[in-house]
Amino acid sequence: MAIRLGDTAPDFTADTTEGTITFHEWKRDSWAVLFSHPADYTPVCTTELGQVAKSKADFDARGVKVIGLSVDSVEDHQGWSADIADTQGIAPNFPMIADPDRTVAELYDMIHPNADNTLTVRSVFVVAPDNTVKLTLTYPASTGRNFDEILRVIDSLQLTANHKVATPANWTSGDNVIIVPALSDEEANEKFPNGWDEQRPYLRVVAQPS
Repeated sequence: MAIRLGDTAPDFTADTTEGTITFHEWKRDSWAVLFSHPADYTPVCTTELGQVAKSKADFDARGVKVIGLSVDSVEDHQGWSADIADTQGIAPNFPMIADPDRTVAELYDMIHPNADNTLTVRSVFVVAPDNTVKLTLTYPASTGRNFDEILRVIDSLQLTANHKVATPANWTSGDNVIIVPALSDEEANEKFPNGWDEQRPYLRVVAQPS
């Protein structure tokens, strides 16, 4: 069954390059990104894991834990890590789940038979501190992911979780935001005493809350 936004992220116990973990216990009250790659020792995945390792400080700054997965073994992950370090200039600095029996892949619907009936697609799940799924993305095996976009979405998710705002198209942190329609003008005055730009009654643009 496909996982939908707002669902509780399925819990699981699995071996990783950093030992055996239980997902909910491992992430505890943090945000988390769980992402799958089709297989070890493949070209696009090599660049992706190198990029995630380079972006680790950016995820850490947002309080986000990152964990990868493929249907390969821990031993394969560890051997491949040396190739990633050699070609990308940095080794993976986050756990990589071994899923040779495809338990987690099936749990998260990461195998799409019409694309490939044995390997995982490039799935991304952003999970909130309360373990609810806030973002799902699926890329084809041939296309590497844009992890700057994933960080951008996390910025939006964290901002909108704490303030009654939404983020417009192409928003990046620091840009103006939109007051949600469910907030009345009276309520908005309390939250945004400096006012806003009312382009339409349903489109009220305001500076990003700090």
